Amino acid sequence: MQTAGKHTTTATQTGRLHSLDALRGFDMWWIVCGEGIFHGLAGAVKDKYGLVQSTVDWQIRGEAPMNIIERSLVGMSNQLHHTVWNGFTFYDLIFPLFIFIAGVSMPYSMGKQLELPGMDRSAARSKILRSLLKRTIILILLGCMVNGALRFNGYEQTRFASVLGRIALGCFGAALIYLYVPSRKIMYWIAGILIGYWALLYLVPVPGYGAGMITPEGNITAWFDRNFLPGKLHRKVYDPEGLLSTIPAVASALLGVVTGQYIRSSGHKGYTPVQALYLSGAGITLLLGGWVWNLAFPVNKILWSSSYVLVAGGWSMMALALFYYIIDVKGFGKWSSPLVWIGTNSILIYVAAHGLINFESTSQFLFGGLISMAPAPWHSAILWTGVGLIQLAGLYILYRNRLFWKV
Repeated sequence: MQTAGKHTTTATQTGRLHSLDALRGFDMWWIVCGEGIFHGLAGAVKDKYGLVQSTVDWQIRGEAPMNIIERSLVGMSNQLHHTVWNGFTFYDLIFPLFIFIAGVSMPYSMGKQLELPGMDRSAARSKILRSLLKRTIILILLGCMVNGALRFNGYEQTRFASVLGRIALGCFGAALIYLYVPSRKIMYWIAGILIGYWALLYLVPVPGYGAGMITPEGNITAWFDRNFLPGKLHRKVYDPEGLLSTIPAVASALLGVVTGQYIRSSGHKGYTPVQALYLSGAGITLLLGGWVWNLAFPVNKILWSSSYVLVAGGWSMMALALFYYIIDVKGFGKWSSPLVWIGTNSILIYVAAHGLINFESTSQFLFGGLISMAPAPWHSAILWTGVGLIQLAGLYILYRNRLFWKV
């Protein structure tokens, strides 16, 4: 744990984007408890209409149609599942949004170090690089721990690829480019990575399958994972956080870097609605470009396809524009305090919620009486609401005491 100073009232006083912490917290909230709450609420609605959990219909024969709130709950629950292969849901945005946010923060965190008075730029880069290497290794090891590596079930039963590992490697690659490539050329790197990855998947033949096979077992990233990724594959014939499919994640982080550079360079006179408008326009452009590319290279989270990078990047940029306008431009930030508590300790709560602490059992212990008094279809929603309250209480205490886990 490390301590950090309290937030001031405006972003311009500290040079920190409060909207970025809030957006990071919003992103992480869905992973640690939000999806459980919405699945629970949607389950209660479906029970009311006699639907099975997988049903997505809005109206049941012989029954009144769902009202708008019920439809929204079920619709949101349906969006909180990854697509099986090609396509895009809200849940497919969560992971690349986090990587995008990490990219946005680089020009702020690293830029300050590069601009320290009296500090040689080469020496500053070396210092940052050492810190990056340490962070990358720690995140990879934490990812293995979350996967259960400390159970010591043997090499063949240990999964080395992980969500945290992809964040570590994707951001490490983007940070190297940010540190050593002129700002005006970063967009060329993004284009080069995305086009190069497309060429890799479509032009390089896979033994036993040939070139251009975009199937779970026949694409080159799956073949590479089967032959070169150590340990256990998450999906037997491929790993969704595999080696080659991490390459385009660098581009996801670089889209954040370019965004952060723009906001930081144009924000010296204060944050304005024009910046939010430009971010929204750029996001829409990326989104349209991604769906056009989808016609030739499907939007696919598991492959982290180039079109997926653009679609996810577009939504990420528009989400940041919205948070940025409300919080940093207009100054309406108090409502986002719980999100900031999550966002400033995002890695800690992720690791805690994925094996370190059994929040569900704790919620059952604290709120079991309330849960038992409610109708059975509502038990899951109340349980997960309790999980969220417990997590927020702990994160608030850490935030109040300025304790942040900096990896």
